[in-house]
Amino acid sequence: MEHVHGSYDLTLVLFSYAVAVVASYTVLDLVGRITTSEGHHRWLWTMFGALAMGLGVWSMHFVGMLAFSLDVSVAYNMFTVISSVVVVVVASFLALLVVGRSKQMTMPQLLVGALLLAAGISAMHYIGMAAMQIEIMYHYGYVMLSVIIAIIASIAALWLAFYFRKESESRLSWKKICSGFIMGAAVVGMHYTGMHAASFKVRQTLELQDGLLLDHKLLAYMISTGTLLTLGLSLFGIYISNRFSKQDSEIAQREKWYRSLFENNQDAIISIDTSYRILNFNKAAEKLTGLHGEWFHNQTIDNLFPYIVKEEQEETREMFFRALEGEIRSYSTAILHPNGTRLDLHVINVPVEIGGEVVGSYIIAKDISEEKNSKEKVQLLAFHDELTGLPNRRMLNEQLLKLIERKVERFSVMVLDIDRFKLINDSLGHTYGDIFLQEVSNRILRAIQHMSVTLARMGGDEFTVLCSQNYEADELAKLAERIIAEIAVPYRLKESDFYVSASIGIAIYPQDGQDAEQLLKHADTAMYEVKKNGKNGFQFYTGQLNAQLQQKIELESELRRAIAEQQLTVYYQPQVRTKDGCMVGIEALVRWNHPEKGMVSPSLFIPIAEETGMIYELGEWVLREACSQMKRWHNAGGPLIPVSVNLSSQQFHQASLTDTIQAVLKQTGLEPQYLELEITESMMMDENISSDILRQLTAIGIRISLDDFGTGYSSLSYLRMLPIQKLKIDRSFIRDIASNDNDKAIVATIISMAQHLNMDVIAEGIETREQLDILINHDCKEIQGYYYSRPLPADEIEETFFIPLRDRSLPNIS
Repeated sequence: MEHVHGSYDLTLVLFSYAVAVVASYTVLDLVGRITTSEGHHRWLWTMFGALAMGLGVWSMHFVGMLAFSLDVSVAYNMFTVISSVVVVVVASFLALLVVGRSKQMTMPQLLVGALLLAAGISAMHYIGMAAMQIEIMYHYGYVMLSVIIAIIASIAALWLAFYFRKESESRLSWKKICSGFIMGAAVVGMHYTGMHAASFKVRQTLELQDGLLLDHKLLAYMISTGTLLTLGLSLFGIYISNRFSKQDSEIAQREKWYRSLFENNQDAIISIDTSYRILNFNKAAEKLTGLHGEWFHNQTIDNLFPYIVKEEQEETREMFFRALEGEIRSYSTAILHPNGTRLDLHVINVPVEIGGEVVGSYIIAKDISEEKNSKEKVQLLAFHDELTGLPNRRMLNEQLLKLIERKVERFSVMVLDIDRFKLINDSLGHTYGDIFLQEVSNRILRAIQHMSVTLARMGGDEFTVLCSQNYEADELAKLAERIIAEIAVPYRLKESDFYVSASIGIAIYPQDGQDAEQLLKHADTAMYEVKKNGKNGFQFYTGQLNAQLQQKIELESELRRAIAEQQLTVYYQPQVRTKDGCMVGIEALVRWNHPEKGMVSPSLFIPIAEETGMIYELGEWVLREACSQMKRWHNAGGPLIPVSVNLSSQQFHQASLTDTIQAVLKQTGLEPQYLELEITESMMMDENISSDILRQLTAIGIRISLDDFGTGYSSLSYLRMLPIQKLKIDRSFIRDIASNDNDKAIVATIISMAQHLNMDVIAEGIETREQLDILINHDCKEIQGYYYSRPLPADEIEETFFIPLRDRSLPNIS
């Protein structure tokens, strides 16, 4: 035998490498398609992938063999050549089948698949070599090396294919190309390593070759071109398939998004076609309607209308048909749940259009029962008083505006204010104050029943009665009297009876006001006139009252200026002992000397000070001025007598009253026993609070005098329980004492009662000798009044009375 040496055609070698690269890249793409396909599509893609892989590898091998030229012509056995193709295709199919069984490739799958593929590639190579009609001997070291290269190449190919399938096509195409070059080099390396392992010999005897003699170059190019064209068509097919798959995937993804939105939506969704047939529904629709899923199947929307409340059925049906005409409709309706509950719904009907034609509609419904209830509660609170449940100021104003807009011929309003409510609220606390107001509102409602009137609470203790009908003045007067009578009945609070009254002002439209604001303002004016005249009554508005109101407003402004500019002064009225005419005390009384109007009566500006809160500043100033003046008189050698100062109700219930008085005494230097505070019966309504305040005051040595005794409503039990040292008989009992036996009896009783309780008693308002004689006969030991002296400025008191009092005596007392 003779050894034959061969040579390689570099062009065909490079061409074989190109075929290997393209085949490798094709396999990388095909594996991704195999793993993402399901059912028979996976089998088809596996077969197609095996064919592409096998043909690509075989083509590279065959071109590589044709690139090798021997010194002699070599024929090829075509059956053996074809067998090599079948082997590699079958091995590729088995390998892809193993690794493509699941979405995630395991290591055992990778190793088994790689061994199958490497076995197929190696078998294909050496079977293909066996097709050459020439004697071949192998160097088995290189043969083993070629097999190892085939295994490594197979492992790398399958792993890279699975690695790339997880990533985006557009982001990693360059990586696939690089991997294709590496895999192609590995396949080529295996082939040429195997070729290097072969030695060729020609037999000495010439035998006719029964194989096929081939033109190496022409056949190589033909096979390579055909293979590349096949692989190119494969890649193009994969690309087109990927595009359609991507679109299918996007459609499927959108479908999943839609289904998720449809099924998991908290709102009820029902889809219908133009024949009103229900096509689909979600779980929320079952829950909202209370109907089972089976009920919706093969039903039309008409079967759902009976569940809609009767008053909403017609409008709901109309809105539904408009949606089928192409309009989006949004509206509210209500259904009756099978459990009997009414559910308020907000519904949107959305038409579905395909190709410009309405093919159905979505009905989207949301339960807004809780939201509607909350809105109604807010509406109720916005137009009703929270405490009493009555209409509030906002609702009353709206009703007034409606009456005016309707040009109602005549109607009237009554503004009602509770007298002495502040005293109850301050003494008993806000809780009992609220209970009291609720009872007042109930009583007014009883008084106005059977009449076309509306009662509203304006705030605090102020109520308004709107009489929408044309009631005459006498009817309005009787209504006001009924209200006053109901309110006057005692109120049982904290185990005590409390008496209050009501002041009512009445204004009539249109004569007393052309708009709501003016009408209410004039009714207020009339009500305040009642308060000024003693409360507990009613008053119709007149033009004169408006002038008085303006005067009051003006007076309030001037009073503020008077306090700031020190226009006020303190007058003093002596209190004397009837026995010997000695001055035993002196009362401090505030006076206002207006620069233009002269002396302004306290009955005018004191109520204004109390209403506006100026009484705190005014009262403290009077207290300080009186204590300071009395201390100066004491220091000058005047009589050591107390000064009496009036306390208003607001001052008495002030939390810092005791601290304020102590501070004044400390600043002025007056000793506490020379200060006497005058309070009224109305301040005693809450015995517990009054007792605490009075005990604090008497504890520091201050004397307490009960002013205007006999005019209040409270129980007399507080006289023995509270620390009160003196009673002051009101001037209303003294005025007619000479002609009225009842007054005379009352005065005698008060004097006797005070003596038995070891209290001092003083009568005020003494103006005649006859009044004085009666009081002396009834053993009244102290008096105060014009008969002895009118209130005087401090300097006149000094000139008139600060001489030895034992040398003076009351005129004709004896």
